[in-house]
Amino acid sequence: MLLLSIHNLSLPIEDPVLKFLLVLIIILAAPLLLNKIKVPHLLGLIIAGAIIGPNGFNVLSRDSSIVVTGTTGLLYIMFLAGLEIDMGDFKKNKWKSLTFGIYTFTVPFVLGFLGGYYLLHFSLLTAILFASLFSSHTLIAYPLVSKLGIAKNTAVNITVGGTMITDVLALLVLAIIVGMSQGEVGTAFWVKLSVSFIIFALIVLLIFPIIGRWFFKKVDDKISQYIFVLVMIYLAALLAELAGVEAIIGAFFAGLALNRLIPHTSSLMNRVEFVGNAIFIPFFLISVGMLIDFKVFFSSWETLEAAAIMLIASIGGKYLSAVATQKTFRLTKEEGKLIFGLSSASAAATLASVMVGYNIIISETETGEPVRLLNEHVLNGSILLILVSCTISSFISMASAQKIAESDNEDTVSGNNHEEENILLAINHEETVERMVNLGILIKAHSNTEDLYALNVINEDKNESSVKNAEKLLHQATDAASAADVKLQALKRYDNDVVNGINNVIKEQKITDLIIGLEDSKGFSPSFVYNLYNGYLQNDDVNILVYHAAQPISTIKKYAVMIPANSHKEAGFFHALLRVWNIARNSGATITFYAPENILDILQKIIKKANIEAEFIIMNTWKDGEKTASKLGEDEALIVLMAKQGMQSYIPQMRLMPELLNRNLKNNNYLLIFPFSEYDKNTAEKRSVGNHGDFVEIGNIIKKIFK
Repeated sequence: MLLLSIHNLSLPIEDPVLKFLLVLIIILAAPLLLNKIKVPHLLGLIIAGAIIGPNGFNVLSRDSSIVVTGTTGLLYIMFLAGLEIDMGDFKKNKWKSLTFGIYTFTVPFVLGFLGGYYLLHFSLLTAILFASLFSSHTLIAYPLVSKLGIAKNTAVNITVGGTMITDVLALLVLAIIVGMSQGEVGTAFWVKLSVSFIIFALIVLLIFPIIGRWFFKKVDDKISQYIFVLVMIYLAALLAELAGVEAIIGAFFAGLALNRLIPHTSSLMNRVEFVGNAIFIPFFLISVGMLIDFKVFFSSWETLEAAAIMLIASIGGKYLSAVATQKTFRLTKEEGKLIFGLSSASAAATLASVMVGYNIIISETETGEPVRLLNEHVLNGSILLILVSCTISSFISMASAQKIAESDNEDTVSGNNHEEENILLAINHEETVERMVNLGILIKAHSNTEDLYALNVINEDKNESSVKNAEKLLHQATDAASAADVKLQALKRYDNDVVNGINNVIKEQKITDLIIGLEDSKGFSPSFVYNLYNGYLQNDDVNILVYHAAQPISTIKKYAVMIPANSHKEAGFFHALLRVWNIARNSGATITFYAPENILDILQKIIKKANIEAEFIIMNTWKDGEKTASKLGEDEALIVLMAKQGMQSYIPQMRLMPELLNRNLKNNNYLLIFPFSEYDKNTAEKRSVGNHGDFVEIGNIIKKIFK
């Protein structure tokens, strides 16, 4: 009783602590309870919102606090869709996305117009606005699909791209109909809408990346970086509203703008996804549920009639659009179902359009009652549409996504298709630790989760200060990896010789790749060059990567990759090439390959499997490559495939590369990769295009490893 009196637990609950606690309990309990009966927790949150909302037991009111947090969740969904889209795949599938966007806008629109105009007898303007409600969709199941690891699937990519197109078109219809209903449509209206939208798109897509790149270079604080991302989301949303379209379009554009600045494997991406999926998106789903009022469907035949037509137009239209897309591009049956599942949910844009139409009064009856552009039957019907469509979307998306994920796993995990991958970071300087961890995460394959090691060799008479320094560096490396949700194994070793200690760990842990970081101020020192050629490179079955990071790896726009003649004949060539492509694939940066013509032919035959943006320039001599390297611009980086003496691709000029880099690229990132010269028969199978020349097989190997 004391507790009741203290908190004054009259309904709806007003105490902010208790309100937030209740919502958190719902967010926590929904997945735990519903996973056992295989009900998507997204649907559970919507149902929970209906039960506790003002139309249910009235436990909580849908006040400003719920609306603000829920709006952030809605923007977050659209932002993540733009942020996680693979730009290489997006450009590759842009015409497919455009085609799907046209299908998924036109088919539901036609069905909705016929139902509204001929069955519900709406006016022409009302029928057009009514039809546009079903053309848009909300990617409410996208977090579920992303969690299953198939966000880069072609069907997902097509759907996300099509979402932008159909939502923009639907919201433009809303803006036009509202203007026409208020008598504002004319030449000035069209010019204003077109110009403002173009200016908005240019600001977000061109200026936002410049601001983001500058910010990430200057600010290392992780909290500040995350707050900056939130600022960009809301700023883009505000600019979209000023341009005359809905805020969700701005959030999606913000995701596209920051796509290349937030690598998919980075700690910032992990932080962005974590907070969104843990707090903001669940709040949005609960807030949507609070709008549902089941009582209205038993009190009015007109509401049921409107709801039935809305369900047929929306769900039926999205299904026909998905089938048409599947048939047009010869996708699998499950991919067609996934497109339907993702695109069938109506929530954000539909709700926005209904509320705008409902609030516009076009005339009054003789009794003084307002005549609205969209009546209360459409408003109530839209609530049922949201509930049913979100239910269908959740179940269909989860079922098809699981089957696609299982199919991918069968192709990549069963058998011995994976090359063994163990990456060792030889850390010795505090300023290089986080940069080396970021590179290690970037080059690794997604399928491997426990293949990253950090080593510090203590060789200063094992005194207490050196031990504490080693523990500090290893702790720093572990924290950096954990922030990206990657498990890193910290290794501490005592040895009088650092190189010897590293080489012993390479043998003990069956290391495939060794990353060594260079200090910014020193670059290649004489002692380092000596240890490199007379120590580290004595390992014949390990890739050696020497890394210099003058700026965050996420801010690199473009990589120039130099490949010397005969590199394709080396045993470790394709293993090294996978590292290069993983950098591009996981960071979104573009790549320019400089290599002899015969190697470029090989790359072009297998590049389609990698889905990265690349161009190819013939490099006739090593000197041509050196000239290119010395002329790198700001935010550009260099990757060079090297060789040690005795290898087929070795040339004497390679010995001068450290001096060239010290002289010309102090302010640029660069990476030297020394591919291994032979395989350890116990850890890997020998594959060399120089031996069998089977480009198709190599392409399949690369495709499988990428997955």
